[in-house]
Amino acid sequence: MTRRLAVFDCDGTLVDSQANICIAMEQSFAAHGLAAPDRVAIRRIVGLSLVEAMAALLPDAAPEQHRDMAEDYKRAFQHLRGNGGLLDEPLFDGVGKALDAFEAAGWLLGVATGKSDRGLSLILAHHGLSDRFVTLQTADRHPSKPHPAMLHAALTEAGAGPEGSVMIGDTSFDMAMGVAAGVRPIGVAWGYHDAHELRDAGALAVADRADELVRLSQGTY
Repeated sequence: MTRRLAVFDCDGTLVDSQANICIAMEQSFAAHGLAAPDRVAIRRIVGLSLVEAMAALLPDAAPEQHRDMAEDYKRAFQHLRGNGGLLDEPLFDGVGKALDAFEAAGWLLGVATGKSDRGLSLILAHHGLSDRFVTLQTADRHPSKPHPAMLHAALTEAGAGPEGSVMIGDTSFDMAMGVAAGVRPIGVAWGYHDAHELRDAGALAVADRADELVRLSQGTY
């Protein structure tokens, strides 16, 4: 039987982490004496790797500044974590049951995220999900989304083929990555990009609720 892999984005798909991301981003801008973008703009770059996110928010800045600000973001996030300043990052409604449903239907599970290895490990452990995924792909080891490298590595590690697998995410970056890897893209409507943007980027379907994901992933739209 062909192995089927469901790869999930993390921020905006599994967990609602926008508050902490916005706080750390605001602090990184403040460290450079810059006014931070509004939170709508910050949410729109969630999913990109940090340097690419800074480039999207500050297109006229030099690459060196993008790299410096990415490091400042990491320091700000680590400071929040180390001083108990992180706000809760809850799972979105129904996500836990959706993971159960995928496993019951015989799917393997993976994650592809712009987070770091450490950041992903901590959030999965916090929610008791560390053992649920057979493959974890992060920005520490791959180019930023929408480059397909994360999905290529996930498929290889899981021993799954692209034709029977899905990429589930909340941003156009996730959908474009799925298209580039030959994996079917399925969007979620509860994250940081609008449903029409997900469809424009290649989503075959967009779930309004987590309990729709298995059905949509199996091609019943």
